[in-house]
Amino acid sequence: MTDFEDFGFDYEEGAPEAATPHAAADVETILHRVADLVGNARPMPLSASVMINRDEVLELVEEAPSRLPEELRAARWLLREREEFLAKVQREGDDILEAARVRVERMVQRTEVVRSAEHRAREILDDAEAESRRLRHEAEDFCDQKLAQFEIVLDRTLRTVQAGRSRLQTAPLVAPEGEASPTADFFDQDDL
Repeated sequence: MTDFEDFGFDYEEGAPEAATPHAAADVETILHRVADLVGNARPMPLSASVMINRDEVLELVEEAPSRLPEELRAARWLLREREEFLAKVQREGDDILEAARVRVERMVQRTEVVRSAEHRAREILDDAEAESRRLRHEAEDFCDQKLAQFEIVLDRTLRTVQAGRSRLQTAPLVAPEGEASPTADFFDQDDL
């Protein structure tokens, strides 16, 4: 319970109405009367305490809140509204911060996924380039081997052709009867 609620103010209503101009003067008068009662009270013997009429002081103190100006009620109402507004704004701010945290976390996760994907893509490209180089070298080696074999066959064929040509140039064109022609010997050879 707040200080002003002790005095019987009801804050559950809407905004307070305008104050009467005499309310402050009434409360001031009541407070002066209480001060006069305490000031004019009889002192107790051998003590700094005084004797006052309890009922009379309680009556004045209970009457004072009802005479307080409406501005106090309005101020109290505004304070309560301000506190409720600040609490609402704080809740909304907390909600916004939480949503931002969640979004940042998602973005970080996406960033991590992207980084991971980029890293994996680089690995795949590196592997593909290495495999491409290996296959190219194997293909070049295979072609080189086949060309070397073909070169050997061509070299043998060339030597056979050269040998055949050289026999043709040194042998007579017509062979005597009963002898085989030099060209026939050439084509019977196993060099081909």
